[in-house]
Amino acid sequence: MKQTPSQTVGPYFAYSLTPEQYFYNFKSLVENVMVNPTEHPEAVTIVGKVFDGENNVIPDAMIEIWQNDGENQLFGRFGTGTDPQSRFIFHTIKPESVNGQAPYLTVIIFMRGQLIHSYTRIYFSDEVILNEKDEVLNSIEKERRKTLIAQKNGSTYEFNIYMQGGNETVFFEI
Repeated sequence: MKQTPSQTVGPYFAYSLTPEQYFYNFKSLVENVMVNPTEHPEAVTIVGKVFDGENNVIPDAMIEIWQNDGENQLFGRFGTGTDPQSRFIFHTIKPESVNGQAPYLTVIIFMRGQLIHSYTRIYFSDEVILNEKDEVLNSIEKERRKTLIAQKNGSTYEFNIYMQGGNETVFFEI
């Protein structure tokens, strides 16, 4: 028997889920959270890699981010296989605080060998006051919270995802 779509990320994702990234001549069918930084000076860049349990970079993961600005839900996808350094790169508008929560992005990770995708969040290191008050972030053991906080360097945030090991990212059950 061959694998079904729920059992593998498969090559079809490039065509149907991230067509612009792979230079197909049609747009994605969904409202995208990605923006052109030259057209949006307030844009931030989120860059990271996905690591396995042995700290090896996973070169073919697909990362999806969701953003809720209080009015709209937007999302974007990036396959790490198109970047020479196997990174994911998102140019987006940093989310606002909604209902007193710290701004965050919901992240979904799809990859080979993983039958069910993983969920996590990206919080922002320059939101110290809101991060200290966020119920979800503060429900996590203090020493593990750092795995959810993207570190700011200029207008770029670095956020690496560790699937296992000593630096394992906190994942949520949905």
